[in-house]
Amino acid sequence: MIDGPYFVLVVLGVVGTGLAAGVFCAFSTFVMRGLASLPPAQGVAAMNAINRAAVKPAFMLVFAGSAVLCAMIAVVTFVLWPEEGKAELLLGSALYLFGSFGLTVVANVPRNDKLLRMDPGTPEAAAYWPTYVREWTGWNHVRTVASAAATVVYALALT
Repeated sequence: MIDGPYFVLVVLGVVGTGLAAGVFCAFSTFVMRGLASLPPAQGVAAMNAINRAAVKPAFMLVFAGSAVLCAMIAVVTFVLWPEEGKAELLLGSALYLFGSFGLTVVANVPRNDKLLRMDPGTPEAAAYWPTYVREWTGWNHVRTVASAAATVVYALALT
């Protein structure tokens, strides 16, 4: 059984990955649909505002803080090599670090940056908006599943 500071670290990993999964799930299930239903200029402007707000401490603490926790859990697991929960802890860390954090860096952020460089009222932005919504949301579905799966396998490691 995992105990002591290691237990606290894994519980924080469960909470952090679960919170990130919830944010991503909200975007996949209704936020992006709502934004996509707006005229392109309004959708682009709203998404750009969301993307600027997302890099503030409140969300970054959850998102990047969870990545740090997952990396710490992986390192501690390699050092301690526990009898129980080892596979779950390493899998949970990999799911979040690669399927959520890493995917954000290589798939979602470049699309956000491209959108942020566009003036919402331009024909270029209007033409890109449907592609952005489709691609960004598709990758966000993957982040949602990876974060939720990390939460589940971390929780399983505690049982």
